[in-house]
Amino acid sequence: MFAAITKRLRRPRFSAFEPLDAQGLQRAETMRAALDGLSEDPYLMLADPDWRLVSVFDDLRYDRADMDMMTGPMRAYATRRLQPLGFRQATGSILENPALDVRMHIPRFRALGASPFDAVRDTPRRAQDYYLLTPTQTAAQMILHYPVEAAVERIKVLVARQPVNLLRLSDYLEQRRDHQDVLRAIGHLKYVQRMAVESAPLRGRRALR
Repeated sequence: MFAAITKRLRRPRFSAFEPLDAQGLQRAETMRAALDGLSEDPYLMLADPDWRLVSVFDDLRYDRADMDMMTGPMRAYATRRLQPLGFRQATGSILENPALDVRMHIPRFRALGASPFDAVRDTPRRAQDYYLLTPTQTAAQMILHYPVEAAVERIKVLVARQPVNLLRLSDYLEQRRDHQDVLRAIGHLKYVQRMAVESAPLRGRRALR
């Protein structure tokens, strides 16, 4: 009984993720092989195959007060780019691949001051499904679901291709020890991101408008 309670307490807060069963693993591997083809795409990337996160490029530079949301052009680009992989628009917030029975969920916009850590709080998914997120939302999920060192390493890979609103992210870090450890790494992440933004191929990339 105590072990079960402890296990629940260790689960990340605000998690809408479900563990993969054997069938889900097979679907995820099939889908991952297809999504790996996005490696050269300038605006779309499989940011985390383990937690099944696909990220859409937002912008090169941010103000901490900028809204963090999937804009119409970002959504349209992702929909168009995912069509050759078998996805079609099922609803305003779901792209579906009927052949593999895999869905791509786009969290609904919550509020101007909403935390990126809450992005998928009210967007449950099935075991084989994916989330389609902004880079900042993607980074927040990495912080929620990995130990600090692993999260920081994954975010470094992310910001090299898709800059994150690190100032906004830091504003929503809590007084928990792991969040404070991430906060201490924000300066290094800002440096990694700045070097990427000032170099090719990111240097001349325009936001989707």
